[in-house]
This record gives sequence, C-alpha cells and structure tokens, in this order.
Amino acid sequence: MTPGYFFRPPFFLPWLYPGLLWRIPVTEKQIFLTFDDGPVPGPTEFVLEQLSGAGAKATFFCIGDNIRKNPSVFRQVVSNGHGIGNHTFNHLSGWKTNDEAYVANTDLCQEAIGSSGNGPKELFRPPYGRIRKTQIEALRRYRIVMWDVLTNDYAKNLSGETSLRESIRATRPGSIVVFHDSIKAEKNMSYVLPRYLDHFGGLGFTFKSIP
Repeated sequence: MTPGYFFRPPFFLPWLYPGLLWRIPVTEKQIFLTFDDGPVPGPTEFVLEQLSGAGAKATFFCIGDNIRKNPSVFRQVVSNGHGIGNHTFNHLSGWKTNDEAYVANTDLCQEAIGSSGNGPKELFRPPYGRIRKTQIEALRRYRIVMWDVLTNDYAKNLSGETSLRESIRATRPGSIVVFHDSIKAEKNMSYVLPRYLDHFGGLGFTFKSIP
C-alpha cells in the first residue's frame, strides 16, 4: 500500500454501515466504474470517449451545479446510456452540514437530474464519503453508494503510475471503483483510465453501470 493513501476503504467501514452499497455481489467478471464531480467540459468528454471505445458503461455521480452550468455535457452522459447518480448540488460534506440543509441540497441536485436517474431507486453518493447516520436515515429514499476501490486520481502528490498500479491491485470482481471527471483529477485520471480499461478488458472483465 502506498503510504498515506487508501485504495480500499478501511475494513471496518462496511461493517459499521452495512446498509450502504460498497461492492456488488457478482458471479461473472464485472467491475462497476463510477465518476464523481462532473459533468465538466473536457474531463467528462474524455471519459465518455474512453468508455465508448472500450464498450463500457459506468455511473456518473453528478454535482447539481455542474449539471446547471454544463447541460450539454450532461446530456451526452445520458444519451450514451450511462447511469446517473446524485452527488449533492454543491459538493457538501455531511460532517459540516446540518441534516436539513444537506437533504435540501441533495434534493436540489435530484431536481437538476430530473428524469435521467436510472434504476428502481435513485442513487446517491456523499461527497468525500462523509455522511452522518441521521443523514443516511433522512435520505433513505436513495440507494447510497460508496466504493470498494478509490483510485485517488485527484491526489496531486500521487503519480499516475502509482494510482494505476494500486487501483489494479485493489480491484476484484464486483468492485465499485471511483474515478473523478474533474479538472483537479484530469491529469491522473487521463493516464489511469485508458490503461485500467485495457488491463481488465484484456482479462475478460466487463464494465457495468450500477443496477
């Protein structure tokens, strides 16, 4: 493990929060890619090109304000058949926000998503992975999605080579993997994503959106 970076959540978190989705049980070689913080012109479009070339589907956890600012990019994500999830309207930390404001901001993002959400239950990922149990209860109409692998693509002091190597090492069938389609993560994400797709595609894995 690279010092200072966790590519898998600490083992006790899924035990403490069993009602959240950390990994998907599978019987086939499937990986569930997710992208946080978009839609953003440039990074999101790069991701869409890479996914299309690999025949891959993913789930995009969108910031509502970015949907507002970049509606045409958001429409591209939807039209390409990817899943859509809620990442609050203003990328709020649940630990720093009272429950009423947090829920209202989440619902505002869902309004921006509109009818583009997929599946029987709306998907939500808390920014930074930080959410209180009272907020989980208040958002029970959502399916709250965490992760099994965090690529750390946003980390300025982490090389793309290290992010790729450790992300590959951490991935297993059914992993929910977090990338970021943001300006902050663009450098490492642009290096890691195509190589990650090539590696696991070559091993016979398929990439699915979260059901």
